[in-house]
Amino acid sequence: MFSKSKINEPSAKPDNKSVETGSPINKPAAEFKPAAPKAKPPASILSADLQVTGNMKTTGDIQVEGRVEGDIRAHLLTIGEGATVKGEIIADDVVVNGHVIGRVRGLKVRLTSTAQVEGDIIHKTIAIESGAHFEGSVQRQDDPLNPGSAKKVPAPAS
Repeated sequence: MFSKSKINEPSAKPDNKSVETGSPINKPAAEFKPAAPKAKPPASILSADLQVTGNMKTTGDIQVEGRVEGDIRAHLLTIGEGATVKGEIIADDVVVNGHVIGRVRGLKVRLTSTAQVEGDIIHKTIAIESGAHFEGSVQRQDDPLNPGSAKKVPAPAS
């Protein structure tokens, strides 16, 4: 019913094979594979027939094809050609193909030829394609995502 293993017999000669005990300490390094990086989740898409009222915040990506009235904070934000956003946008990467009414803050901001932006843009890098409509001011900052990083203009002395 039970049998002795060769490991426990005093006459057994040790061989060069490792002993598997289930402990990772005794397993060869070749058996350890780093955990596969998590696949990046797909962008959340707000379809063209969707109207959202309120603020949105995510560490992921958002693609807006409908209408949003509120602030949006995301990693990558894409505003579709037929989309409208009324509110502040804060994202690492912003691509505007549609209509934005409000401030845009981004490390990389891109206005395509179909973009219409009414508001200020605070960026680290910006690209504005020919044909884009833009009304507002543009300001470059090293950290545009931090609202407190804006240079404050001293109030005039009275």
